[in-house]
Amino acid sequence: MNQQRLSERLERVAAHVPADARLADIGSDHGYLLVALMKRGVIAAAVAGEVALTPFHAAQRTVRENDLSQRISVRLANGLAAIEPADGITAISLCGMGGETIRDILDRDQARLSGEERLILQPNGGEQPLRLWLMDNGYRILAEEVLRENRFNYEIIVAERSGPVRYTAQELYFGPLQLQQRSPAFLAKWQRLLRLKQRTLSHFARARQAVPEEQVQELTQQVGWISELLAQAG
Repeated sequence: MNQQRLSERLERVAAHVPADARLADIGSDHGYLLVALMKRGVIAAAVAGEVALTPFHAAQRTVRENDLSQRISVRLANGLAAIEPADGITAISLCGMGGETIRDILDRDQARLSGEERLILQPNGGEQPLRLWLMDNGYRILAEEVLRENRFNYEIIVAERSGPVRYTAQELYFGPLQLQQRSPAFLAKWQRLLRLKQRTLSHFARARQAVPEEQVQELTQQVGWISELLAQAG
């Protein structure tokens, strides 16, 4: 693979990395994002953090083969433990894991955050609990987008600490900026999800004894929100 060419998903993540950033990519997999950004002259320094041995070795190999070992540090570490104060990190990317996993990493390793970093997050599902954590910890969402690649929906959430911020339940569910922009990819995602949730709700109706009422109510509320969103967009 040509490391300067990224998947569409990683290209969209790359677009949110500030010029001259000192970037930590946590869960860097093969290290393609960092290598591409370094070769393009976008970032000044980088740390690739990986908790598993196989991707750690893969990232080391990618960095070495591109003669970037002096500029990209590849570290075997859990979450933000890959970051040292001397790194002077100004942006952190966490991509390709569940939103709850990203939330848990940020929450567990808060001591390693200066609060000055830009967070560039690409959760695979679990966006709502991740947005809730950002709100509860004083992070304002600066940019959001939805894209579809290989039959999967991906969301990107960019946030920086700003002090107290409040989002409504619906903003946490859909994304505050997504609700304003209502891009075609965003609406298409929710059209697909509405069909799935309506189907689940009809299964619940047939098996009411087995499903907690709270779960039925939550799903009913979500179906209502999505239906209203799509009706306004129509």
